[in-house]
Amino acid sequence: MSFESLISPLYEMMLLSTPIIFATMGEIYAERSGVLNLGIEGIMSLGAAIAFVVTYVTGNIALGILVALIAGGLLALIHAFISITFNANQVISGLALAMLGLGLSSFIGKNYVGLRLELMLQPIKIPLLSSIPLIGPVFFNQDILVYTAYILTVVLWFLLYKTKWGLYIRAVGENPYAADSMGINIYVVRYLCTVFGGMLAGLGGAYITVAYMHTWREGITMGKGWAAVALVIFAFWNPLRGFLASLFFGGIEVAAIELYSLYGLNTHLTNMIPYAAIIIVMILSASEIMKKRIGAPASLGKPFIREKRR
Repeated sequence: MSFESLISPLYEMMLLSTPIIFATMGEIYAERSGVLNLGIEGIMSLGAAIAFVVTYVTGNIALGILVALIAGGLLALIHAFISITFNANQVISGLALAMLGLGLSSFIGKNYVGLRLELMLQPIKIPLLSSIPLIGPVFFNQDILVYTAYILTVVLWFLLYKTKWGLYIRAVGENPYAADSMGINIYVVRYLCTVFGGMLAGLGGAYITVAYMHTWREGITMGKGWAAVALVIFAFWNPLRGFLASLFFGGIEVAAIELYSLYGLNTHLTNMIPYAAIIIVMILSASEIMKKRIGAPASLGKPFIREKRR
């Protein structure tokens, strides 16, 4: 198989992976601070709907993306308020948030189903790098949001592992009571990480409608939010590994498309493969023993109640 024949599916892989990269990066930060957000699917769906509607009405892609970022952050703020301030069950709150986001996106986009955007983000060739065989056309002839995903991955990894802010986040996720005794504001850290995660999920949703599909319909996120939650586990809560895990998931999606086009296999069956793997991983990782083995934050999903500090 020649390099030329690989360029198209690998290019498609990057496009399919980008929204998952954003959502996975955001969820890594939320979970590193100890907050599990299962509402990512709803946030992505809301971001996709709002970005499309705003872009369609105003003709401004940047504005559509900005509003999707804000909407994602506000929806995540609800989850933060319920689970951090009121110490509610994070799983229940997250699932409720997913349903809320899906419902809002359906309501907001109901009059825009099937419409298409005339505007689109244009690929930007990076001089020299775009000329590298195979790698160049795939990774360095992309739109601005794909390049943003590259840069964001490196920046978030650096912040998490090489700065005191990252140390604070990891400390809060591991032992919030010890971190609190050191003067770290647990509530502020968790709020910021959760809202930031929601903003990135909203950005991921926006990418689907304004940069990839250029249209809106219900269910357009196709479970990518749930995939992002599971990929955090695959990535061992590391942004660089999260990037690679997202590429792997995008690659599986492309493989399913190729199997259909080459052999006529049922797309419903092939599309089940990555999600079936995700379900298995989430079930296996649910036990406390497995969480310790794969390096999950020790206080993930556990509320912080200062009065309990010993």
